[in-house]
Amino acid sequence: MTHSRRLAGPTPDLNRPDLNRSPVARYLQLATLFRHRVESGVWAPGTRIPTVDELAAECGVARATIRQALDQLAEDGLIARFRARGTFVSSTPPPRLWCDVETDWNGLLRSREGARIEILSDTPDQDGDAIPASPGRRAPAYRHLRRRHWRDEKPFLLADVWLDQRLSPLVTPEDLLTKTALRLVASLPGIRIAGAHQTLTIGAADVETAAALHLPLNAPIAHVYRTALDPAGTLLLAAKGIYRGDTVRIDVKLR
Repeated sequence: MTHSRRLAGPTPDLNRPDLNRSPVARYLQLATLFRHRVESGVWAPGTRIPTVDELAAECGVARATIRQALDQLAEDGLIARFRARGTFVSSTPPPRLWCDVETDWNGLLRSREGARIEILSDTPDQDGDAIPASPGRRAPAYRHLRRRHWRDEKPFLLADVWLDQRLSPLVTPEDLLTKTALRLVASLPGIRIAGAHQTLTIGAADVETAAALHLPLNAPIAHVYRTALDPAGTLLLAAKGIYRGDTVRIDVKLR
């Protein structure tokens, strides 16, 4: 009888992060891992973190990759480096730039405290063919806005908004600079939203998005797509937003 023998490969190190399963650059994955250690208290405020050599051995990467990851934390004010002493967690890390992606109607209409909106482009009379796949019937024409949202002098959202052109005379310049996309429509007199939908997916920043949101290429981002229909089923609004992945928090109310 012949017995087959299976050769065992190297035993995987379950304590070492697997950085090969994601298209995101290794130093960005490690920056996310190290940031979580700071925010969760594993690396407590005021304490010295492991050396570059120790982290390189732990993660199985080159020392240069560790330095790139730590550079991200230093830029965020989470760590401070001291020559001959080492790298320490900041005693008072800066507050997180949280951006809540709401999951209820009232939350979606709420303006974000401390945020400002920058209008990058404003183009009227656009064909609805440019709008991503959406429920409802297209309006004859749309006003296309591209806006960038800021908080604490940091961009956190890049948004394309398509507004039914017939509603445009009801929208003031102040509205465009202060109101979220759905609130632009919901606050208009005589306008009733009969149906709204929101979809969220996770992705990585391309060259254009990375530049607009001040992110490294391939950094994590969240795509949020929102639509609003009137009682007749016409698409009044479509808004495609791209959020910085390091600022998004989703709160879901359980019933």
